[in-house]
Amino acid sequence: MTDPATDRQIQSLERPHKSLWTYYLISCLVFPPLLVVLGPYLWFRYSTMRYKFTDDGISMSWGILFRREIIVNYARIQDIHLRSNVVERWLGLARILVQTASGNSSAEMTIEGIKEFEALRDFLYSRMRGVKDHAHHPVAAPATPAAVIPVLAGAGGSGELAAALRETAAELRAVREALAARKNQGT
Repeated sequence: MTDPATDRQIQSLERPHKSLWTYYLISCLVFPPLLVVLGPYLWFRYSTMRYKFTDDGISMSWGILFRREIIVNYARIQDIHLRSNVVERWLGLARILVQTASGNSSAEMTIEGIKEFEALRDFLYSRMRGVKDHAHHPVAAPATPAAVIPVLAGAGGSGELAAALRETAAELRAVREALAARKNQGT
């Protein structure tokens, strides 16, 4: 069951957390010449990255010169993975890898820079499985066999089915009684 307050919080997420920029800088500082080359790219990626979580799916976009946008419907999601390295865990971040049945072994979308990654993962799982709000859609109690036959008998053209079920129940009852009688004769 999903919490409506958590759902609203997740749907209000639009930008990655500031810690993502810190993670990008630390990643570049591992090999300082990378800062000159990758620094501007990562800054523009961080500053233009946008997320949108709707009732239908996820949208992620980034880029200045070459704008890239990925849209994934919840129904297409096959699997969700959380991945984080030591630095990401230290910063309280994780990457959420969303896989679809696109035939590609890698993730279709990687959501990064989110502090509420566990809540987001749970949100995505509930949407992926089609779970909305159980309070509005109560689950019907399972029908008992005694309740099924009258329903079938009153349902238009299924009177024959109800008669067949009654006949089957009578035959099973007779077989059970015959087995019980045979067991009593043997003892």
